[in-house]
Amino acid sequence: MNRKIQITKYLVSDYLAALVAWALFFLFRKLVVENPIPDYSILLLIDSKKFFEGIILVPLFWVTLYYISGYYRFIFRKNIPGNITQTFKISLFGVIILFFTLLLDDVVKNYHSYYITGSVLLCLQFIFTIIPRITLTKITIHQIHKKKILFNTLIIGCGKEAVEIFNELNSKRPTDGNYFIGYIKNPSAKKYDLDASLPCMGSLEDIPEAINKNKIDEIIIAISPEEKNDITEIISWLGFPEITVKAIPGLHNVLRGKIKITNIMGTPLLEIAHEILPHWQLAMKLFIDFVFSFIAVIVFSPVYLFCAIGIKLTSKGPVMYRQERVGKNGKTFFILKFRSMYIDAEKNGPDLSCQNDKRITPFGKFLRKTKIDETPNFINVLRGEMSLVGPRPERQFYIDQIIKLKPQYLQLQKIKPGITSLGQVKFGYAENVEQMTQRLRYDMLYMENMSIYTDLVIIYYTILLLFKGRHV
Repeated sequence: MNRKIQITKYLVSDYLAALVAWALFFLFRKLVVENPIPDYSILLLIDSKKFFEGIILVPLFWVTLYYISGYYRFIFRKNIPGNITQTFKISLFGVIILFFTLLLDDVVKNYHSYYITGSVLLCLQFIFTIIPRITLTKITIHQIHKKKILFNTLIIGCGKEAVEIFNELNSKRPTDGNYFIGYIKNPSAKKYDLDASLPCMGSLEDIPEAINKNKIDEIIIAISPEEKNDITEIISWLGFPEITVKAIPGLHNVLRGKIKITNIMGTPLLEIAHEILPHWQLAMKLFIDFVFSFIAVIVFSPVYLFCAIGIKLTSKGPVMYRQERVGKNGKTFFILKFRSMYIDAEKNGPDLSCQNDKRITPFGKFLRKTKIDETPNFINVLRGEMSLVGPRPERQFYIDQIIKLKPQYLQLQKIKPGITSLGQVKFGYAENVEQMTQRLRYDMLYMENMSIYTDLVIIYYTILLLFKGRHV
């Protein structure tokens, strides 16, 4: 199962469909709308430059729109009804954009021509797009039923419910494509009935390792409703991209997130939609991150030079400080800062900064007070390791301590860490683990209410507080 190849198939078919649709629409405008009496000799007078620009650029517009809408996510999970609905909605939205950007200036005899051209473009775009999409989807579903495409599946739970769902899915014909790798035992489990059928892959804290090691595509939560106290911890360890999470019926009252029935006639399972942001907002957030950070790096270039000279003249050691932090999905990266402490400041082990910290250099106090020491974080954003807004990244040393007190902290790893956050704005810097757990409630509040608007508000208040001189 190669996801990249599958996406490429849809990309190529979508591009070619848009190319053919626009070419036919272009001819329709010239031969029918602009010349009610067909005169095919007019084809010789068509501006070939505009024609070829259209069949190259317009398909690119459509493919970009499909990507922003999230169509190419979960590419093996497509179904025909959902395909038709989603394709029509995007086609309608895209035609409206093209109409007001490219077609509104057309010379027409009356307004009925606008309705005709818009309707024809919508029909051509939708029909030429949906036919190959349905064909690809039907081929994929057939391959899943024949076990030519399989999804590595992990079961969370090991009791009676887990055994029942395993037996039902494993014996189902035609198959749903589940290839069971093993199971994860939950804390409340008293019996390990699934041991006879599948190997144990560890406890809840071993979920990330099991997912990465076995390239898991689907997770099924199969615990009894009486074990609902395990749900909070289970959800804390989930949220990986491109992984489908399902649960057995009976857990809908204790599960968080948007839930829908995956199969009415087949095995009843509830699918948990752990998408925090709509895909178009996620794409917009990435765009804003890149543009803003790119501009910031250019604007701060003179400041970077000033800082480099100041650090070199006032203390020994490198200009930049690189420290390993934990980012999205538990992946580690090196955060970049201007060095504000003396070298070997943590020779006795990790230690959080506090007021009147003697490890901070005189020039470092200025850097920290003005927050200039963190401006290299924009480079981390350009690398895709951080975002402008998101919970501040922590070191694994402190994360291990936090999750003992607040296991839900792991939910923050579903999103990219940020340069600023609601926790930073409302709480400020944490000087110990207890304060980190107090700040957590603001970061959780942000994650539950993520949006472009929320990000812009947090950025605004961050800048406001910096100008007021408050430490954020």
